[in-house]
Amino acid sequence: MSDLKQAIQREYLKCASDPVHFMRKYCTIQHPTKGKVKFDLYPFQEKCLTEFKDNRYNIILKARQLGISTLSAGYSLWLMLFHNDKNILVIATGKETAKNLVTKVRVMYEGMPQWLKTGTEEINKLSLRFKNGSQIKAIASNESAGRSEALSLLIIDEAAFIDRIDTIWTAAQQTLSTGGGCIALSTPNGVGNWFHKQWLGAEEGTNQFNTIKLHWTDHPERDQVWRDEQDKILGPSQAAQECDTDFLSSGQSVVDPAILQWYKDEMAEAPIEEVGIDRGMWVWRQPDYTKEYIVVADVARGDGTDFSACQVFEVEDMEQCAEYKGQLSTTDYGNFLIEVATKYNDALLVVENNNIGWATIQTIIDRGYKNLFYQSKDLQVVDTEHNITNKYRAQDRNMVPGFSTTAKTRPLAIAKMEEYTREKLVKLHSNRLIDELFVFIYKTGVTQSKAEAMQGYNDDLVMSYSIALWVRDTALRLQKDKNDQQWAVMNTMLKSNGNKSEHAAGFGVGSTGNQKNPYEMDIGTGEKEDLTWLIK
Repeated sequence: MSDLKQAIQREYLKCASDPVHFMRKYCTIQHPTKGKVKFDLYPFQEKCLTEFKDNRYNIILKARQLGISTLSAGYSLWLMLFHNDKNILVIATGKETAKNLVTKVRVMYEGMPQWLKTGTEEINKLSLRFKNGSQIKAIASNESAGRSEALSLLIIDEAAFIDRIDTIWTAAQQTLSTGGGCIALSTPNGVGNWFHKQWLGAEEGTNQFNTIKLHWTDHPERDQVWRDEQDKILGPSQAAQECDTDFLSSGQSVVDPAILQWYKDEMAEAPIEEVGIDRGMWVWRQPDYTKEYIVVADVARGDGTDFSACQVFEVEDMEQCAEYKGQLSTTDYGNFLIEVATKYNDALLVVENNNIGWATIQTIIDRGYKNLFYQSKDLQVVDTEHNITNKYRAQDRNMVPGFSTTAKTRPLAIAKMEEYTREKLVKLHSNRLIDELFVFIYKTGVTQSKAEAMQGYNDDLVMSYSIALWVRDTALRLQKDKNDQQWAVMNTMLKSNGNKSEHAAGFGVGSTGNQKNPYEMDIGTGEKEDLTWLIK
């Protein structure tokens, strides 16, 4: 064997055993300003490659522009060249992002010396297949991504921003069970999502992921001047997300994650009991018969993708006493809500009346629950003075049972929730609710942003919580003001009739045997109306 062939053989074997040597010496990348250049690895990138080689599952929490996607492309090429029948799948937020990683693999392969190449059978924008049976393919994220693929390596790019990634991961797990690995990389995007949970699980040792954290300071060519410039370019919030690898300072959560973490650490409690067939009713405080309560319920759509939820709060201190999350039928849910509201001192029962909620409300009406919330049909953005909390002459007063979540009332309820939670005016005990709040974010649309759960998550507990705060701070507060005013009117009337006996004033039976009611008044139509309900 000639000296040249021996040298090539030695070099080939060295490349096959060491991805760092292979990439540093033979991989070409497309630099944004310099064109095609050798991939001159930084020390933190070399360390990452070693971690990739030594660990099946790697999760990377990274700052922006550290070349980790490019590094993953080079590692994929190394696997494909020096191992037969490797099947690599790249999943990203969109097809273009996924395609970019395959393009990087192709650029690296095309720039290598001929003696390293193995020959291609298929090459296009979304896939590359070698004659040794190894291949890489890129797809956009969807619920079937990774299903039925026998994967050697799954690369999930910007994992914190992929919709329905929980479902994707569950499907992919089956295909990795025979020895495949995973590289999940992302900048942070708030807390409570799949990427955040996997990172926490890896830190706690409850899953298989090896953690790799890459702060902006890991890049040797960046300093505080660069970081300050990012604040100017991206804005402080976006720069924190892109540079600081801090889950709490990233994302677009409606409620500040730092506040939610405080609730998690200081207020959350295990329920004292979990009741019901599905154990979905969590109880923290039993009813105190000297206090008033409000029960607010959100009814599931019925398609199996969301849940019915209700919150029980003590009105004065706004302490969470109980919470339900489950999938009861509309009739069973109505009966269940009556039981809960009755138990908590005949609490004000507020049921969202959108769509299927009417069936649950009808069950409550049919059973004659006396403290069901009614709302004006003509409710405007800030017109809360027409809210009432019982059925008295509801038809005459143009009232409908339940709470109407509309484009006008929904933002008001969410704003009230954010305010109360931010100011720590509510005593929250439910980890389920706090977890939902972590993934309750502002989603930017074409014309405006909307607050809702991240894709693949639910916000049923959040909405029932929000409605509870809004009703408490509007209708109930207004009702209390009316009660105080009415008591003042009644006291004035009683004083003006001071010469009459207590019985004759309507608190007993007078000499004529007729009982009079001082709360019965002429309302201007020639008929009298009993206004006792106003002060109950």
